[in-house]
Amino acid sequence: MKPTISTLLFIFTIVFVPATTMAQMSQDIANIENKVIEWRRYFHENPELSNREFNTAKKIAEHLNALGMEVQTEIAKTGVVGILKGNRPGKVLALRADIDALPVTERVDLPFKSEVTTTFRGVETGVMHACGHDTHIAILMGVAEVLSKNNDFAGTIKFIFQPAEEGAPPGEEGGAELMVKENVLKNPDVDAIFGLHIGAQQPIGTIAYKPGGIMAASQSFEINIKGKQTHGSMPWGGVDPIMAGVKIIDGLQTLISRESPLTQEAAVLSIGKFSSGVRSNIIPEEAKIIGTLRTLDRDMQKMINRRMEEMVPAIAKVYRAEATIDIEKGYPITYNDPQLTAQMLPSLNKAAGDDRVVEIKAITGAEDFSFFAEEVPGLYFFLGGKAPDDDNPAPHHTPDFRIDEAGMLLGVKAFVQLSMDYLNTP
Repeated sequence: MKPTISTLLFIFTIVFVPATTMAQMSQDIANIENKVIEWRRYFHENPELSNREFNTAKKIAEHLNALGMEVQTEIAKTGVVGILKGNRPGKVLALRADIDALPVTERVDLPFKSEVTTTFRGVETGVMHACGHDTHIAILMGVAEVLSKNNDFAGTIKFIFQPAEEGAPPGEEGGAELMVKENVLKNPDVDAIFGLHIGAQQPIGTIAYKPGGIMAASQSFEINIKGKQTHGSMPWGGVDPIMAGVKIIDGLQTLISRESPLTQEAAVLSIGKFSSGVRSNIIPEEAKIIGTLRTLDRDMQKMINRRMEEMVPAIAKVYRAEATIDIEKGYPITYNDPQLTAQMLPSLNKAAGDDRVVEIKAITGAEDFSFFAEEVPGLYFFLGGKAPDDDNPAPHHTPDFRIDEAGMLLGVKAFVQLSMDYLNTP
């Protein structure tokens, strides 16, 4: 079959036009590694919690301004956006990095170890980039510098530096949801968005992806149980909220094991706290249960939510107690648009090598990149950050979390390759 004119134009645009540009970009990418590492170490040593990333945002904005971009600040409180225009009209692409740290006290012995402390929800704690957001900031700053030097592309790129991915403080809005509400994907209107997350347990030099749902929807829930207080020696004289709570927890797990089609997608329901009472010889009046639900299918999520709302008060009633449940909206499923993913897979292969890009199963962690991907087609992928000699890497969100900085340059390369291929495709 002979190639069509549109096919030839596609090949010319993707392969021939950017070839010279990409050669220069490759050199610029290689030259920027030391800067990316330096930026990462600065942010690691100076972490800031969600909605409090004031100095982080200031440093990002200074960098984007120095590159000559149009810069917007204070979006969703501390977010920063840089707008870079190509040398001819075209599509609008967004690249996103999250910028907040966690209330974790670092144990890793690094020259740039975080010594920052704060009070979080009444508890004295350290502050640490224990999920790799410091690397995400540095990578996207590097991409911004490379592309600002090589703007021979069609269209516009929005560099979105997003605060509060880990969740806004109680009583505050924040994160990607607030950015969307404040029209970060508008003016100019974004056609697609790409994001990445470094992985401490994924080998450096690799990229992992999945079409469709790649990360779970996450919902917190709170159950309040009302009984009747009595002496521990006379349980029949009251209504035991602890017993009702135990049965509620037991019942909720059957929603996963007996009512969810787990061959279709995974679902996880976990209880994180069960609190009640003050003494061994008093059956208390009240009990509280908090937990989280993770789902990868919207219909399953709706079914489990409905059944939780039915089951909790019904079980409590059997034990003569009363119970209410409040399920938060939470984060949606992080969804990779299948068509966009298929279109951009060759770009990931070009960046990392065919044998270094792997399709994975969905992950039950959650990401508020999902709010962006609900508005426009999105592609979210994982970047390897595990050192070759690290046989027991610490999980994310822990005091021992660490990243091999040699893995960051591939993140710059992948974002640049994705950007050029997407924008230069008719």
